[in-house]
Amino acid sequence: MAKKLVIVESPHKSKTIEKYLGKDYKVVSSLGHIRDLSTSGKFGFGVDIDNDFKPDYKIIKGKNKLVKELKKDVKDASFVYLATDPDREGEAISWHLYDTLGLDDNNYDRIVFNEITKNAVINSFDKARKIDDNLVKSQEARRILDRIIGFRLSKLMQSKTGGKSAGRVQSVALKLIVDREREIEAFVAEDYYEIDAHFNDFDAKLDTYNHKKIEIKNESEAKDILSKLSNAFKIELVDKKEKNKKSKAPFTTSTLQQEASSKLGFTSKKTMMIAQKLYEGVSLKNEDVGLISYMRTDSIRLSDEFVNSCYGYIKDNYGSEYVGYVKKSNKTENVQDAHEAIRPTSINKNPEDIKEYLTNDEYKLYKMIYYRALASLMRDAKTLATSVILDNNNYQFKATGQVLVFDGYLKVYSMYEDNKDNVLPDFASYNSNVVIANNIEYSKHTTKPPSRYTESKLIKEMEDVGIGRPSTYAKTIDTLKERSYVRVEDKKFVPTDVGIETTDKLQEFFKDIINVEYTKMMEDDLDKIAEGKMEWDKLISLFYNDFEPKVEIAFKEMEKKAPEYTGEKCPKCSSPLVIKQSRYGKFVACSNYPECKYIKTEKKETTEIMDCPLCDGKIIEKKTKRGKVFYGCNNYPKCSFASWDKPISEKCPDCFGVLVIKKDKVKCMNCDYEREYKEEDN
Repeated sequence: MAKKLVIVESPHKSKTIEKYLGKDYKVVSSLGHIRDLSTSGKFGFGVDIDNDFKPDYKIIKGKNKLVKELKKDVKDASFVYLATDPDREGEAISWHLYDTLGLDDNNYDRIVFNEITKNAVINSFDKARKIDDNLVKSQEARRILDRIIGFRLSKLMQSKTGGKSAGRVQSVALKLIVDREREIEAFVAEDYYEIDAHFNDFDAKLDTYNHKKIEIKNESEAKDILSKLSNAFKIELVDKKEKNKKSKAPFTTSTLQQEASSKLGFTSKKTMMIAQKLYEGVSLKNEDVGLISYMRTDSIRLSDEFVNSCYGYIKDNYGSEYVGYVKKSNKTENVQDAHEAIRPTSINKNPEDIKEYLTNDEYKLYKMIYYRALASLMRDAKTLATSVILDNNNYQFKATGQVLVFDGYLKVYSMYEDNKDNVLPDFASYNSNVVIANNIEYSKHTTKPPSRYTESKLIKEMEDVGIGRPSTYAKTIDTLKERSYVRVEDKKFVPTDVGIETTDKLQEFFKDIINVEYTKMMEDDLDKIAEGKMEWDKLISLFYNDFEPKVEIAFKEMEKKAPEYTGEKCPKCSSPLVIKQSRYGKFVACSNYPECKYIKTEKKETTEIMDCPLCDGKIIEKKTKRGKVFYGCNNYPKCSFASWDKPISEKCPDCFGVLVIKKDKVKCMNCDYEREYKEEDN
């Protein structure tokens, strides 16, 4: 009897799901998208501009064999289920499979599940449906818009500036970084002064004069105030209030990337790679199972089943007084929110219990996801906040403190939130209404400029202003770094000269398009297409008819960057050599191109690190095409030794394997041995 066929995206996922479904099903993988826009037609867009922007799709290079195999699987199957990811991209992949494989409407269904567990997968068959055309059209419109903008503006930048690319979201994100840098450059620092009173067991700061806020601009003002103060302070007010400290909602894609960046030091790219693995499935002692729900989501919703299981878990492990409530979103959720927040698939899979089956980074991320979801359903923490006003010659000093009186959700989440007690004395126990200061002093301070964006803060800003989608933040940030538009200093983004020049040129000719407001409006329109409230081709037509004339003007009027001469002559035609820019970086070539295609090959200086542990060669520092440093053997390809981390000549004392420097540690490439890094290791 012919088996039913289930098509998913990932081979890892297919193995897990096939175990759940049993012998009557065959589960195969499409390895992501099987088709993409061609590069045919005007400007290589892969769409017919004159025919309502009809897209021209072709099989992705290298996937023809896979498509043949899939067609054979479909022919042999009794029924086909398309089980790609539960979002727009997944819906589009399903449609491309449907169209390419020639599926019959009566012989296929679309199924979705937000987690890879046996129950979720099996239950998805009860909710089988057909492909959502609106979601597909929304993704299609996004892809075409990105192609049009990316192709036209990238070619423009390459011909006129040192820039390598431009894009609908990429260029707006870059503008945020450039604008912030200019705010910093324009910032004028100002001095200000503060006055503090120090007592035996607390400090107080000057806050008001006659109960009106006071600002001290210079030293003479500070000295004048100081001369009017005595060491005796009258207790004017002691205010005690109990305050609730609420837990945060469970993770969305964006908040997960932010928190993993600030708390774990992960890049957004790394976070999403680990989350993908946790979602697709991990081999535990007795099962292969997905540990978290789908990791691309804007929603903070949690299923009733998960909520109820958490309430029982909290009651059993911490007591009924810790059971909290479900967080509600304060924004209107869109079609991207058809699934839940990022959460563990089972609250009974405690991170500590399964730690041995995870890598260190997988454990760290899973632990944070697990306790964030659990904490979101626990009771508010309670603090007793104390505020004290002390008067000294009509100058009011303020002291504040707080004490945790009920830990609530902090019972499980305190490792991710700083909540130190600041205890003030019991002023009611004082014999008089007066306290004596040991010392009163002023201090000079300087206003600081706005800080540069960290990866976490840039993601939050992109989310707040509504540009891009959380699922694309990691790729956008990665592109800015790869294109050398930004560099990272002290974990903060600094725009390069090329990044600033690219932004300025785009603003000169495309300020109405490359900006936050326009990009957000376009995201809203794409949501409307997904909801069936807007025609996709009308959106693209309106955009293109406005955009293309601007591009034509820019090609004519944008000033071309003057060539950077090296002072050398071409050995082939004697024309001057110039420095050029490719997507992989700078190179030296003949200025007489295309008549002369000479490119200077630089002799690479190699730094020998140590003897190769696998052969008689030397380990040297190398670079990838994209400029990333790694360490490999000079006998490559005969010797395959390679490491992203710098190796040292010292052998591992446990297994005699190769030791490498990894941040502030020295670790073995073969076993779990590690020690603290010492300066002499380098």
